[in-house]
Amino acid sequence: MEVGLIINEKKTIYLKSTKKETRNESLNINNLQIEQVQQYKYLGSIVNVSNSTEEEIKERIALGTKAYYANLKFFKSRLDTKQSKLKLYRTVIRQIVNYASETWVLKETIIQKLLVFERKILRRICGPTKGKQIWRVKTNEELDKLIKHKNIINQIKAQKLSWFGHVQKMPDTRTVKKIFNWKPLTKRSQGNPSTDGRITSKRTSTK
Repeated sequence: MEVGLIINEKKTIYLKSTKKETRNESLNINNLQIEQVQQYKYLGSIVNVSNSTEEEIKERIALGTKAYYANLKFFKSRLDTKQSKLKLYRTVIRQIVNYASETWVLKETIIQKLLVFERKILRRICGPTKGKQIWRVKTNEELDKLIKHKNIINQIKAQKLSWFGHVQKMPDTRTVKKIFNWKPLTKRSQGNPSTDGRITSKRTSTK
C-alpha cells in the first residue's frame, strides 16, 4: 500500500519450490490469505513445484490434438492438396505444440511422445499406402520423407539453438543475459542432476 500496490486476494497465489516435502499453507499478508499451489500457468507455460515440463508437454500435445479436430473438415477435404494440409500442420498445429519449447529438456520419453503425436497426425493427413493391391499404413521412414526429415524434434532443437544465439547477442545489462551468465554460489545437492526440469542456467557450481 505504501508504494501504491494493491493485492487482489482472489487473483493472487504463490508457489514454493523446494526439494523438501511441504504441506500447503496459506500466506498471510496484512490479513489477506494468499493460497499456496503446486502449479500454475503463466503466459501459456505451466510452472510447478518440481520445475518439471512433463505436465506442460502433455497439455501442449492435447492442445495440438484439439487444433487438429477443429480443422478436421479441411484435413478430410478432397478438394485441398496434401501439401496444403501439411503446410497447415507445420504452421499451426505444430507451432501450438512447440510453444515455449526452447526451455524444454528433451528426455527420450518426451521425444517419443512428441514423435508419436506427430506421426499419428501425419498418417491421418496422408492416408494409407497401396502396395501389392493391399492398403497399409505408412511407415515412420515414409512419413519422414514426406516432411523431408524435418520432424517436430528437429524443429525444437533448431528453435533452442536459435534462442541460444539470440541470448548470446544480448547486451550484458539484459536480465536474461545476467541469468544466463549467473553462477550459483551454493553447492549442488548430492546425486545426478535432474533431467525433468526446464533449462534455467547454463552451469552450476560444484565447489
